[in-house]
Amino acid sequence: MNKYLQDLVKLSKYDGSISMFEPKIENEKAKLSTFIEVAESIKTSINDAYAQIDDVKSKRTKNNIHLAELKTKLEEISKKHNEVTNEKEVKALQLEEEIAKEQITFANEEIDRLDEIAAAKEEELKELQAKLAEEEDSIKEIQVAVDNAIDEINQERNAVYQERSELLEKFDNKILTFYEKIRRWAKDSAVVPVVDQACYGCFMKINDKTYSEVIKSEEIINCPHCGRILYKENETEEA
Repeated sequence: MNKYLQDLVKLSKYDGSISMFEPKIENEKAKLSTFIEVAESIKTSINDAYAQIDDVKSKRTKNNIHLAELKTKLEEISKKHNEVTNEKEVKALQLEEEIAKEQITFANEEIDRLDEIAAAKEEELKELQAKLAEEEDSIKEIQVAVDNAIDEINQERNAVYQERSELLEKFDNKILTFYEKIRRWAKDSAVVPVVDQACYGCFMKINDKTYSEVIKSEEIINCPHCGRILYKENETEEA
């Protein structure tokens, strides 16, 4: 195979490998972000639980104040019973007393109901806090694993960069410029094999004459359909 073509195939494979490193790193980061998202969701639920507990406590305080006012009112009504002079006033006080007692009963029931809600929310809060602690422990473990995986990927990437740099030191500038022009639009498929007499970039069948030239590998041949650089894969693997 033409030396320049061999170099182009190597360079293309290096570039293809380099392009894959960033997605690999992002994939590792995604593993961690999933756990972080869950933890953030739990934190939001915890904040909501705190807000609901505060709201319940506020309502309970208002009911206690109202209850104290009603008890004071009953005491005042009780005192007025000794001051009334006719049956009409007695009935009015009795009605007022009944209403106050009903309101006291309702206030006590509401306080009990609020206490039940507060207890349930406190229990829910404890469960959320325990769940958050577990999730944060998982995040620490995943963080270590992800950091190690990214370090390995970066080491591998640095090795490929080093090999690519060494290849470029002896690369023909005209051939490199030619390759870079194609790579601008073809990306990592600037150099592709011919499989079953078809370009593996555009998947169009090439004619016999072009195919024969590709097999000989004496010159750099472009696909007549898309312009990508072609090579015979089996020969490259043997080389």
